[in-house]
Amino acid sequence: MDTSSLMEQVLSKDNLNAAYLQVVRNKGAAGVDGMTVEELGAYLSENGESIREKLRTRKYKPQPVRRVEIPKPEGGTRKLGVPTVVDRFVQQAVAQVLTPIFEEQFHDHSYGFRPNRCAQQAVLKALEMMNDGHSWVVDIDLAKFFDTVDHDKLMTIFGRTIKDGDVISVVRKFLVSGVMIDDEYEDTIVGTPQGGNISPLLANVMLNEVDKELEARGLDFVRYADDLIIMVGSRQAADRVMKSITRFIEERLGLKVNGEKSKVDKPKGIKYLGFGFYYDSFAKGYKARPHPKAAAKFREQMKKLTCRSWGVSNGYKVKKLNQLIRGWINYFKIGSMKGLCERLDSQIRYRLRMCIWKHWKTPQNRAKNLIKLGISRKYAWSTAYTGARIAYVCQRGAMNVAVTKERLTRFGLVSMSDYYAERRVTC
Repeated sequence: MDTSSLMEQVLSKDNLNAAYLQVVRNKGAAGVDGMTVEELGAYLSENGESIREKLRTRKYKPQPVRRVEIPKPEGGTRKLGVPTVVDRFVQQAVAQVLTPIFEEQFHDHSYGFRPNRCAQQAVLKALEMMNDGHSWVVDIDLAKFFDTVDHDKLMTIFGRTIKDGDVISVVRKFLVSGVMIDDEYEDTIVGTPQGGNISPLLANVMLNEVDKELEARGLDFVRYADDLIIMVGSRQAADRVMKSITRFIEERLGLKVNGEKSKVDKPKGIKYLGFGFYYDSFAKGYKARPHPKAAAKFREQMKKLTCRSWGVSNGYKVKKLNQLIRGWINYFKIGSMKGLCERLDSQIRYRLRMCIWKHWKTPQNRAKNLIKLGISRKYAWSTAYTGARIAYVCQRGAMNVAVTKERLTRFGLVSMSDYYAERRVTC
């Protein structure tokens, strides 16, 4: 395919319109100039032709990205870069033209940041390989991948495919546009900031080199962005692959493998994309389920949403819980978690009962509401004056009898077990 004159495709009316609509759909925060997504349309109506001319003549200059740091669940922070909405628009326009070209080169076992591909497909492929005689896993963790990409190495790889100098020029400008940290400018000598519309594509361009090396060696692997696992048949082979692939990644690509987080283990000892793996002796094969850390994170979020001191209505708490439940189940639905869903359902109902108990406030109001819900007058009044024994009342006492699963369902609460049964994908 001729890639020497791609800029006109980037600047075509249809491509720019599609880029604008995608940026608007993505929403997102303002960059360093403060311009919002809502203001982008009016700005482009007035300045669109000027932007196109600057891109044609290589005079377009991206603004620095705004640095945002978000905490990681396991500690530390993840650095995100927020480009201006105009830069996001240009990046999106470039990415839309480049993606089909590189898609033809990307490996079939690469699932991250690609059209019509998702994390669940990566997990299912990993399971397929585990159940095909690969009893050892090489789990490679790249240290701060997006912050350590070598620009020259990346652009050399990029230039093997893309021959249009105008496109090469604007992509490099995005890489070196710099960041603003607390109103101070900092050069970006290395890295491709997470948050840019073109960064995921550039990440795959770089890591596709690893895929090609693994394929050349005849190794089975699955990669989702920078999350890479390689399946082999023995411990000796796994140790050998870990050393040789680490050397390739660090010496040939200039990236850094995190020695502390990378490891060789049996499938049941690894965590991949939030999933853990276990051997089902009845099915005689490995299956996936939410990793204990993923379940613990869910419980932590659930407890925040059912905090008795949170001054919002119980209806609002149920609304936010439903969003959490649906999102979590939709992600982990390929896993086996019937028992886990039942346990979590029980915990959610218990905590909601405590929220309702507190909302009733006075003993008189509590007794009145318990009677309305079918509790005998004597039991209702004795329960209402139990004092601080909220846990007993809401877990094994009158509230447990009065506020049933069915009543909470009518109130609007989504049952994890029922939703999982509806959405489940067997694997």
